[in-house]
Amino acid sequence: MMDESATRFGGVETRDEGRLYARWLKEHDGEFDGVIFSMPIFADENGAIEALRDANVPILMQAYPDEIRKMDFKNRRDAYCGKFSVTDVFTQYKVPFTVMKPHVVHPLSAAFAENLTEFAAICRVVGGMKRFTVGAIGARTTAFKTVRFDELALQKYGITVESFDLSELIFKVQNMTDDAPGIAAKLERLRNYTDCSCVPTTNLNTLAKVSLVIDEYIETYHLDALTLRCWNEMETILRVCPCVLLSELNDRGMVASCEIDLCSAITMRAMQLASGKPTAVLDWNNNYGEEENKAILFHCGPVAQTLMRAKGTVTEHKMFAKEDPGSGWGSNEGRIAAFDMTFSNCRTEDGKLILYVSEGKFTDDVIEDGYFGCAGVAEIPGLQQKLLRLARGGFKHHTSIGYGSMKAALVEAFTTYLRYEMVEID
Repeated sequence: MMDESATRFGGVETRDEGRLYARWLKEHDGEFDGVIFSMPIFADENGAIEALRDANVPILMQAYPDEIRKMDFKNRRDAYCGKFSVTDVFTQYKVPFTVMKPHVVHPLSAAFAENLTEFAAICRVVGGMKRFTVGAIGARTTAFKTVRFDELALQKYGITVESFDLSELIFKVQNMTDDAPGIAAKLERLRNYTDCSCVPTTNLNTLAKVSLVIDEYIETYHLDALTLRCWNEMETILRVCPCVLLSELNDRGMVASCEIDLCSAITMRAMQLASGKPTAVLDWNNNYGEEENKAILFHCGPVAQTLMRAKGTVTEHKMFAKEDPGSGWGSNEGRIAAFDMTFSNCRTEDGKLILYVSEGKFTDDVIEDGYFGCAGVAEIPGLQQKLLRLARGGFKHHTSIGYGSMKAALVEAFTTYLRYEMVEID
C-alpha cells in the first residue's frame, strides 16, 4: 500500500490517484506477487483500471459487506453492487482478475483468510509458471510415444526446454573418481535420506556420481525442473536405477520426473508451487479389487519421501534384475501415505498446452507385500467416468499428484492468467 498521505483519503478513487498508484506499483516491480483490490464502498471504476491495468500480476477483487441496521444513507457501502462495476470494466480492458466466494467479505473474517490462502497459491503458480526452464536429460524413452511433447508450443507459454544427451552424463560419471569432490557429501546425504544398507558400495558410489552430474546441469543451466531418461542405458551401462535420485531431488524442491515425461514435470511444478510440498509422477497402474472408485497409483521408486508413510528402502529394480542381475540398484521402495491429493497432467497439441485437474485422496488400504516399488491406493469420486475422459482426451498413463486440495487455485491460475487450455474431467 502507498502511504495514506499520498492521496486525499488514503485510497485510490480518481483517475489521477489511479495513475499515481500505477507509478508507485511500477517502482516496486518484482517486490509483490499479486494485488488485492479492496472496495470498502462502491469503487470508482476509472481509478481502479488506471491503477491496475499494467499490474501484470494476479488481482483479487475484495468488496466489503453491508451490515443490517447500518443501511442508512450515511453508513451504506454498496460495494456488493460496485464490485460488478469494477469487474465489468476490467473485463472490457482484458485485464485478468480473481473473484471468490462469498461475493462480499470482511477482510478480518475467517472466510477472507481462506480466500487469501488460495489467492497466495494462485500467485505462486502464476509467478513460477510464467517463465521457467525444464531440463530433459536424455532422448524420449523409446518405448513411450505417449511422452512426446512440442518444444515450440511450450515456449509460447514461457517454458524453455534444455536438452542433454544421456551419453554425456554417462561419460562424466565414468570419468569421475570415487574420491572426487562432493562424492562423500552425496553418499552421506543418500544414507541419511533413505535406507541404502542393501546397496553394494560400487553401485551406491555410482548413484552419488549421477547425482553430482545432475546437480551440475541444474546449476549451470539454471533449471527449475527436470526429466530424466531413466531406463535402460543407466542400468545396462552404469548398473544403477536412478529412482532414488529423483525422489531426493523432489524432496529438496527440484521437480524431477522420470521416463522423459516432461509434461508431467510441468504439472508437478505447478502443484509444488501451489502446495509448497513435493509432488510425484505415477502410473495409473492397477484396479483395486471390485472398488470402482479406487485404483493403485505406482512408480518404481521416485516418490519423495515426504509423501510416503515412512522412510523407503533402496532395492534392486525387479524388472531389470530379472534379466540382468545387479543392474537395477536404486529403486526407493515403500508406500504412499494417506492424504487428500490433487492430480493433474498435460499434453501439447497444435501449439496448445492442454491440461486436466481433479482431486481425490490416498487411503490407508493395504497393498500386499509382494507388490514392488512405491504405491498407494487412491480413492477418486467418479473415477470410472474420469478414466473415460482421460482416455478419450489422449492423456498418458501417467498422472502427477500433489499434497492437498488445489484444484480451484490451479484452475484459476491456468485459465485466468496463464491461458492454458483445460479439459473438464469431473
